Amino acid sequence: MEVYLDNSATTRVLPEVAELMTKVMCEDYGNPSSLHMKGVQAEQYLRYARETLAGLLKVGEKEIFFTSGGTESDNLALIGCAFANRRRGSHLITTQIEHPAVLQTMHYLESAGFRVTYLLVDGSGRISLDALQQAMTGETILVSVMHTNNEVGSLQPIGEAGALIKRMNPDTLFHVDAVQGFGKAKIYAKKLGIDLLSASGHKIHGPKGVGLLYVRDKVKIQPILHGGGQQMNLRSGTDNVPGAAGMAKAAELLYGHYDEDLERLRRCKSRFIEGLRRIDGVRINGLLPDGPEGEGTAPHIVSASVSGVRSEVLLHALEEKGIYVSAGSACSAHKPQPSATLRAMGAEPWMLESTVRFSFSVYTTIEEIDYTLQTMYDKIPMLRKYTRR
Repeated sequence: MEVYLDNSATTRVLPEVAELMTKVMCEDYGNPSSLHMKGVQAEQYLRYARETLAGLLKVGEKEIFFTSGGTESDNLALIGCAFANRRRGSHLITTQIEHPAVLQTMHYLESAGFRVTYLLVDGSGRISLDALQQAMTGETILVSVMHTNNEVGSLQPIGEAGALIKRMNPDTLFHVDAVQGFGKAKIYAKKLGIDLLSASGHKIHGPKGVGLLYVRDKVKIQPILHGGGQQMNLRSGTDNVPGAAGMAKAAELLYGHYDEDLERLRRCKSRFIEGLRRIDGVRINGLLPDGPEGEGTAPHIVSASVSGVRSEVLLHALEEKGIYVSAGSACSAHKPQPSATLRAMGAEPWMLESTVRFSFSVYTTIEEIDYTLQTMYDKIPMLRKYTRR
């Protein structure tokens, strides 16, 4: 039996998405910048993609820009806005548990003379709105807070943060990395006070190599790529037509049966957490200390620390039984460093070496959940004995 539980790293492309992309690549393969009919056909796919994604975010079509993925979207939002608004101030705010695409970009901006405040999080991986308020100054030009943490699944109070930022300074821009949240939550950018939002195609059963950046109209931002002047001169480069169309189709399909999929994900997560609690020495990360099980967390991510078993050992033991999981963020899988997210949450030292992430999708079944749990029941006692030796 093959069980893929690493959907936060990437997802299986939906058949309808692959079919549409094949048609675009093999039949309607024109360059949308060309003036002939093939170019017009390609431009129609881009229009469909913008209309679809803008409709889901409740924003304008001209506010959607296509990129090569979440990393480029984050870089464009942060670097483009920081330099474009530098005359107003040089202070930026983010959190300690952001994706490396945000944290490393913030480090770059620090080297360029900007001052960055990194907000602390509590034991469940959430920021304090009071701390955000205290961090803001008249020099703060941009705040970047992720919607859903990619390692532990904690959800940030985006709506409350957006309202707070605009109340304190309407000119301060609010960027949200929604790469893990888009497709699993209804995110209405303007209603939440979001000025810029990043999302990625391959996290929502679409293709790799494509993402979007929502940029609210009249936001001052400058390009980080220069060339042909595509996409209103903000993002040069030949448009990835099959990628944009595929991402839009995937989002359209997911949100088309959103309630049903969300309920399935929650059932899988609830059953999995219930099963994990039967294993001695397992700690589940990112859950709220009070309230219903799973409240305030993403419906598709479970982070579990297994005492006495290194994460890589458990990962490969599960792989032997056809179960694929992650030992942390896929973006740092080949860099064996302790999780910055877990450290920021105050995790005990043993947890930094013994945490595994399980992430579900619309394809995940209860049977797969039960098979994974039974495998862990069988494997973990043996792995602990081996570790003690």
